[in-house]
Order: sequence, then C-alpha cells, then structure tokens
Amino acid sequence: MLVGLSIRDVVLVDRLDLAFEAGLSVLTGETGAGKSILLDSLSLALGARADSGLVRTGSPQLVVTARFAPPVGHPVWDLLRDQGLECSDDDSLVFRRTVTADGRSRAFLNDQPVSAALLRQLGETLVEIHGQFDSHGLLNPATHLEVLDSFGGQASRLAACAGSWRVWRERARERTTAEAAVAQAQALEEQLRADAAELDSLAPKPGEEAQLAERRAMMMNSEKLVEAMNAAFSALSQSGGNQGGGVACSLRAAHRHLERIADKAGGRLDAVIAALDRAAIEIDEASGTLEKVSASVELDSGRLEQMEERLFALRAAARRHGTDANGLVALRQTLHQRLAALEDGGGAIARLVRTEQAARAEYVALARDLSRARAEAATRLDQAVNAELPPLKLSRASFHTRVTPLAEAEWSAEGLDRVVFEVATNPGTVPGPLGRIASGGELARFMLALKVILAGTSRVPSLIFDEVDTGIGGATADAVGHRLARLAATVQVLVVTHSPQVAARAHTHLRVEKRDQGGMRTVVETLAPNARREEIARMLAGAAITDEARAAADRLMAGEGR
Repeated sequence: MLVGLSIRDVVLVDRLDLAFEAGLSVLTGETGAGKSILLDSLSLALGARADSGLVRTGSPQLVVTARFAPPVGHPVWDLLRDQGLECSDDDSLVFRRTVTADGRSRAFLNDQPVSAALLRQLGETLVEIHGQFDSHGLLNPATHLEVLDSFGGQASRLAACAGSWRVWRERARERTTAEAAVAQAQALEEQLRADAAELDSLAPKPGEEAQLAERRAMMMNSEKLVEAMNAAFSALSQSGGNQGGGVACSLRAAHRHLERIADKAGGRLDAVIAALDRAAIEIDEASGTLEKVSASVELDSGRLEQMEERLFALRAAARRHGTDANGLVALRQTLHQRLAALEDGGGAIARLVRTEQAARAEYVALARDLSRARAEAATRLDQAVNAELPPLKLSRASFHTRVTPLAEAEWSAEGLDRVVFEVATNPGTVPGPLGRIASGGELARFMLALKVILAGTSRVPSLIFDEVDTGIGGATADAVGHRLARLAATVQVLVVTHSPQVAARAHTHLRVEKRDQGGMRTVVETLAPNARREEIARMLAGAAITDEARAAADRLMAGEGR
C-alpha cells in the first residue's frame, strides 16, 4: 500500500510529508486549497509526464517521493526481478521524481536511476487513480479480460488453456520448421538428383584416374617407344655385326666352348661358365619382355582421344564437386544416400500436421469452455454492478460486459475472446467504452461500483477516487461513503471528497488548506477526532459552523460503522 508521500517545491507546496494508513483515508478542503496538487504530485512520482509548470516559483527543481509497502507475492516484485533490480518481497519501494525549472526530469527507484516508463509500469500495479486524473487500471480495456477472469474464478481454466496453447504453438513451430526444411531439401533435391545422374553417367572407378594418366602418357610417346624398343630388340638379335642368333646365342656358344675344357682348368672357369649361363637366361627374359611391351603399345590416335576425354571428364567433375577423382566414387554413393533419406519427407510432414491439428483441436475445446464460463461470469458481473448503480445516483445508467470472439490470428494463451466493459448513461443509448461514455463523478462512481463488486480479486493494493461525490448529496453520498468503507476493508482507499457523508466514514482524515506564510502555501493536517468533527460540521454548514452542524457531524461519525 501507499505508506508516505513527500513533496518539495510543487506549485504552492514548499515542504510536505504525508503518512498514510490502511483503510479509508479522506482529503477534504475548500476548492482551490491544493488537493489536486497532491494527486498531481503522486502521479508524477508514478511516472506521469513531467511538467515544469509544477515547479514552485523561485525553486530550481521539485522533488516528489512516494513510498510503498507491497504485500509479499505482489506482481511488482516479479517485474522488478525481470528488470534485473535486486529486491526482496519484504522491502519497501521508494519512487522518486525530480523536475527542474527548465523541464528536465529524472526518475529513481530505491535511489537507483530508472526510466519514468518503468516507474509508470510499476505504479500501475500498485495504485489506481479514478476520476479525472488518470486512464489506467479499469479504464484500460487491456485489463478487462483479466478482471473478468478474476471475478469468474477462471484460474484453472486459464492454466489449462494456456498450457494447451503452448503445446499447439510448439507443434505448429515444429511443422513450419519441418516444412521449411523440406522446401529447402526439395530445392536441393533437384541439384542432388542432377549431380547423382551426372556421376551415374560418368561411373567413376577406384584408381581410374591414375591408370588413365599412365596409359595416356604412354600413348602420347608410343612412336618413340616403339622405335627405341625395335632398336633394342635388333641390337639383342645381332652379335658383333654378324647375323646370327644374337647376343643370347653368342653367350651360349661361349658357354659351350668353356664348358668343354672346364675339367682341365681345375675349377677356375666354373664362375665364368655360371655367369655366362645367367646372362643368357636374363637376355632371353629381356627379349621376351621387350617383345611383349612392344606389342602392348597402342598407336591408335582415336583411342588416345577417347582416353583423354574420359580423363578430363573425371578431373572436371572432381573440380566441380570440390574433391579429387578418387573422391567421386564416395560422393556418388553419398548422393544416393541423401536422396533416399529425402523420400520420407512428405510422410514426416503429414505426421506433424496431424499432431498439430490434434493440439489445435484440444486448445479450441478448452478455449471454448473458457469462453462459455466467461459469458456466464459476464452476466453475473453485469447484474452485480447494475444492482450497485441506483444507490449511487446512476439509476438510468447500465453496465455491460461485452465478450466478443477474436479472429484466429488474434488467439492467444488467454483464449478466443476480447472483453470490454461498456456503459450507457441513459436508457436506449448504445453502450460505449467505460472511459469515453462516463465522465467526472459518474466515472468515479462507476469505478466505485465495479471495485466494490471486484473487491478481493484485484492485485492493486491502493485505490484513489478523485471527487467521487461530484454532483450528489444526501442518501446518494451516504451510499458512496458506505461502499468506500466496504471497499477499504480489503484495500487501501484514498478519497478526495466534498461530502461530509463520505468524510464521516474515514479512518484517517486529512485536511488541505491554503495559508499565508509569507506567501500562499498549501498545508495538510491529519485531524484528531475533535478536529474531524469541526471539519465535517464545516462541510455541512459552510463558513459559519453551528451547533446544529456539529450535532449532525456527531450523528454522521457515530453511524460510520467502525
């Protein structure tokens, strides 16, 4: 709740420190005494737009500080932690705002610099100001869905709907992700198939490039090779320029001559004879091999051209695919494996679509159940609020909760509905948004009726009503006071009022007045019981307080029901 408000150099206030308690607090005073200054100052501390015109004349800057003691578990603590601000649920929160005479503004939370927007966001969870000063809280249609659900006790339905929504959206994400992957794969599949077809046509074999390169080198030099081998063969076939059996025959002849006399040499020719024998064998082998090699040399230029085309095709394909010719074999196999893996893509998408549709159906069923519950709660809320209106001098007005279906693109974890609170101030008129149709005291009284019905469901611990009694008196004012007192049993209520019936029900009574203290100044005094009696009598009688007015004040205070 709001614990204290300190104001420095705001318009007619030079220095003011106010303390607030739980229950119903009222601020009274003559018109123009400065009650609006207090609300303007609080709004400024809560992040309202800075106005240099609020700085007291002659002062360099104004300073406004508001101190709150939110209950444990209040949403404001989670908001603070989301902002990375260290806090504990048993701390108090100090909002401070400074505005210089030239319009510069600074905002602080517990002496840490923050943005005014953050103060405003936090403040909306702590205080609602109803009347002519603000437009958040119940005047903001964005809050109406949550308010209706709190009134209807839809927590379990909301949780089920939100959980189902998350499952559905996750399944939808899985499906869209898979579709994107398949689409990408399909685009890639065309290239994969083209690459696979190319390699299938090429049909590369392991080690083929090296073999082709070797054969190509031989074919390119085939004529020189054949000429050289023929000359070598001719040399081996001739001996000493005489035609005959060639070198091998000569060696064998020498071998026969020495072998005949070997026994007479005492073994000294054995090594020579053996060497001649080996040489003859080697020459025979060399001649045979030379003959085979010579026969294998290809002289067909057409065959060379075909071989070169094949070799160059292998190398070109390897360059395109970023590998070598030997890698083409493995690449071909990989391409076919990837193509096979793509074959089940359509089936996987179909399974994901079925899963998503099932999740959607479950969400829609839960959301429609929530919508039915909301429609029932809206009827009960309308009946309850409309029953509160006649005693508040709003008998010709009506309150209506409009629950309308959203387009599917607008569905959310909160369901399928948009909720707006509407009012009609006269019979037969078309209901319109609460903040546009009602105005001034009517608006404050509509808010009071709503808040009385919604007591216990709102997480906002402090409510401020600005002149909720405008244009009313007597029994209607008493009805307003009675409802404010009922509301103050569950939340802190602060009321700016001109009604003695309202003031008489206060737990705390603050009087605002202007005094000449070397210049006009706004001062605020917390009234003791006797002073309260005099203030309420003044409100009843005017400037001249009579005994009758004091007696009437006693009767009002005695009937406040505390």
